[in-house]
Amino acid sequence: MIIKYSLGLDVSSKDIKACLVSLDIELRIRTVSSKTISNSKKGFIELQTWIKKWYSEVNVSISVCMEATGVYHENCAYFLHGKGYDVSIVLPNKAKKYLQSLGLKSKNDSIDAQGLARMGAEQKLDIWEPMGTFFLELRVLTRQYQSIQETKIANQARLHSSESSATQVAFEIKQIKSLINFLDKQIAQIELQIAQLIRSNEVIKAKFDKILKLFGISLISGATVIAETGGFNLFKNYKQLVSYAGYDVVENQSGNHVGRTKISKKGNSRLRRILHMPSLVAIRQKDSVFGQLYLRIYDRSGIKMKGIVAVQKKLLIMIYYIWTKDIEYNPSVKNIQEEKQVPSSQFKKNEQKKPYKSMASQGRRPVSYHSKPPLSSVNVD
Repeated sequence: MIIKYSLGLDVSSKDIKACLVSLDIELRIRTVSSKTISNSKKGFIELQTWIKKWYSEVNVSISVCMEATGVYHENCAYFLHGKGYDVSIVLPNKAKKYLQSLGLKSKNDSIDAQGLARMGAEQKLDIWEPMGTFFLELRVLTRQYQSIQETKIANQARLHSSESSATQVAFEIKQIKSLINFLDKQIAQIELQIAQLIRSNEVIKAKFDKILKLFGISLISGATVIAETGGFNLFKNYKQLVSYAGYDVVENQSGNHVGRTKISKKGNSRLRRILHMPSLVAIRQKDSVFGQLYLRIYDRSGIKMKGIVAVQKKLLIMIYYIWTKDIEYNPSVKNIQEEKQVPSSQFKKNEQKKPYKSMASQGRRPVSYHSKPPLSSVNVD
């Protein structure tokens, strides 16, 4: 007796490998059918017809599991979601580890599709919900801004190199300067377009006005965070957000062995990239929550980057709570109580220097990457 069907989809830019498996009452998984379709609207219709052909027991649930492959999976995911299927999208790293756990030595698209189907059959995966049109448009604009900004920085480096060269070519320098001026105009146009999009929705604009009160958060950095997270609609708590951004801690300890503890970086790198500069601005406010957090961690670890990363994570969590709870940020509130503490193995022992005794309520250890959300740092009416 079949108790569940699972459809695994391995998506590429041109085609999709599909594999349908069934799970019976004895927890045995059997491959029902496999198929290759084009990654297009015509292919999606063909996929739907194929599913109906082999998905015979309509009283049995069916789930769809696919990897997040840039933007190539999105059209298929939206199509199947619109047809009423439960779609789950997993990170490539999670799918890779699962396939490795099966002991598979070979790897190709068909094997990946079958592995994703088995994963959907064996596990209860989170159901994917699509972004709204507003957040999709905002994400396109912020990613375009980032792309042009990176191109500008690369050409500025080229210009510096050309002007410092022993053999300078005036024509080349002139072209690079012209390109940089053109990119500056495009950046200004995108900034204006992002601002207009935000102003077009009064509710969204009101929330943006609140998060822009955070130290270091600009219109572009705030818009990027909101766009990449879809307005936090898919996150049930801040821990999921921290993991999605790659700020979750990975420990390396076993018995007497104490290895290096670091953040996973397995997540959305655009969030970590856009929060870097705001964190540098935030730590300049020495009396702020962010400045004190940075100094406390730097004093104990002796590593600046650990303090900067902690401030990035704190900014992300603050944005999350201000946005989702629709509350005001109050920079005058400095008493932050942390729920957990970072394991001592993460930091150098420095017991002689304890200049922050007035913060005893925060514990002896620096801020944990899994610490309690800073609710006390915002003014809740």
